[in-house]
Amino acid sequence: MYIDPGSGGMLFQILAVAFGVISGTVLMFSGRIKMIIAKWRRTMRKDEENSEENSEQK
Repeated sequence: MYIDPGSGGMLFQILAVAFGVISGTVLMFSGRIKMIIAKWRRTMRKDEENSEENSEQK
């Protein structure tokens, strides 16, 4: 398969811009992402503790 230099350069530029946009979006919302993950982990811990308490009571 052959890709001429012009197409390769254009593809590289498109991928570079896409990577920049995705990285910027992640950085902008990193605080929210961290809060969502922390909330999810707290919920998982509470569920785990509740299941342990229920198994001990039986």
